[in-house]
Formats: sequence, structure tokens, C-alpha cells
Amino acid sequence: MTKNDTAVFDAMRPDPNGRRQWAGRLGTREAIKRDGLELDPGSIVYCPHEWINAAGYVDLELVRKYPLMFAV
Repeated sequence: MTKNDTAVFDAMRPDPNGRRQWAGRLGTREAIKRDGLELDPGSIVYCPHEWINAAGYVDLELVRKYPLMFAV
């Protein structure tokens, strides 16, 4: 982890049965809460802050292109 890393989490969507499903996004704590989703605290990873878009979510194309840049 470097000074340029940002903590991101899996965004989870609650379902009617009380379970949670992955919403298909990784984002900052603020973005996930703002959008009414729940974060999975155990899913914390760090990514370069340049990978975070204006909405507060990770650009998944960059993750696919540079998968080893993510750090637990």
C-alpha cells in the first residue's frame, strides 16, 4: 500500500430474503452508502486513487488490465 492508495469495498445489495448480493461494484465507503447499498467490511482492498471515478467507484477495466496493482 502506498500513499496514493484508496480503500474500497464490495458494494452489496440486500435481497428480500435478508441476504446480500454483490452489486457488481467496488467503491469507496462514501459512494456505497450514498447509493443506498451496503459495504462488505471484510472485502477491503486498496487501489490507486486514479482508478476511482467521479462517482466513487473503481474503474473495473483498469482492474482487469492491471490486476496485480490491487493490494489486500
